[in-house]
Amino acid sequence: MQDSIFQIRVACYSGYRGEETPRRFYLGERVIEISQIQDRWLAPDHRYFKVRCSAGDQYILRHDCRTNIWELTTFESREIQA
Repeated sequence: MQDSIFQIRVACYSGYRGEETPRRFYLGERVIEISQIQDRWLAPDHRYFKVRCSAGDQYILRHDCRTNIWELTTFESREIQA
């Protein structure tokens, strides 16, 4: 079985409370702008963000709080939904 989680680079905005919120992320050279945070939740060692990009695709990003590593866990294309 192959692991389906991909490590990514994420640019965040840190609000007045210091909580980082992803604004864009990079898949290789491709920049994906986040237009909406649809949901967020906490696990013991990770933070999760369900986001929608400007093209309408939906992603779930996972942030490892201990190592500060971001990963892409789920992708759903807007074209597949249509």
